[in-house]
Amino acid sequence: MLRLTFFLLFFSTILVAQDNPAYQLYNQKGRSVKFGKMMRELRDADVILFGEYHDNPIAHWMELEILDHLDRYTLGMEMFETDEQEALDAFQANEVTVGELDSLTGGVWPNFHTDYLPILQAARADSAKVIATNTPRRFARMVFQRGFVVLRSLPAEDQALLPPLAPVPYDPELPGYKAMLVEGHGSPHGGENFPKAQAIKDATMAWYIAKNATEGVPFVHLNGSYHSDNFEGISWYLRQYKPQLKVVTITTLQQPDIDELQPASEGVANYTLLVPANMISTY
Repeated sequence: MLRLTFFLLFFSTILVAQDNPAYQLYNQKGRSVKFGKMMRELRDADVILFGEYHDNPIAHWMELEILDHLDRYTLGMEMFETDEQEALDAFQANEVTVGELDSLTGGVWPNFHTDYLPILQAARADSAKVIATNTPRRFARMVFQRGFVVLRSLPAEDQALLPPLAPVPYDPELPGYKAMLVEGHGSPHGGENFPKAQAIKDATMAWYIAKNATEGVPFVHLNGSYHSDNFEGISWYLRQYKPQLKVVTITTLQQPDIDELQPASEGVANYTLLVPANMISTY
């Protein structure tokens, strides 16, 4: 009787989980797709831009699932800046601890242990290269204050941490950048430099992806969804730097009901990871 009771409880738990899934995947046209179908396209991609919600555990679990289903890959991370590559390499080689990595960089993110450490450990186990791609924050701050031109006054060793500066490609008419100037989004002190500070991050990430992309080895890049949604941001810069790359984008979105993707969210990326709006956050 005890066994039967346990079985019934276990079976009912499965049914509840099936009735209330933690995620659904949709393609660019808003149609539901299976994970295996998405993976078939991801395996043929040169670059996979995974636009995550930084505090969403389902997004980070899906990143792990994708890595697990790729034969080979290079991993790029917005969470580390280009001047932190040496420290990141040392960590991946087991030469420094998490505490030492925290002190050697600008500080690991608050949800590092739960969300990013497992991903780095997976890359270590797979002998995958991990590339720090983000702009050192001091340079983004300089652009916010004085625009792109200030970067040309940097010494050569600092310029080497950035994309080519002669000049930095920039389209202020891109909807994502224009939105930053709309009241409530931009800073009253940053003016037109506010989206430029975002653009230098997008450009740096794209440049480091482009120069580290290897034929036959998908480059999986983890970034906030706003850096690659609507095929702008990093995607736009990749088209400037290396247009021959096949880039596949994934975005993360939340809805109260995930049984159907809202029409307004269609076309944001090649694939949408849709998660319930009441999903717990990791910070």
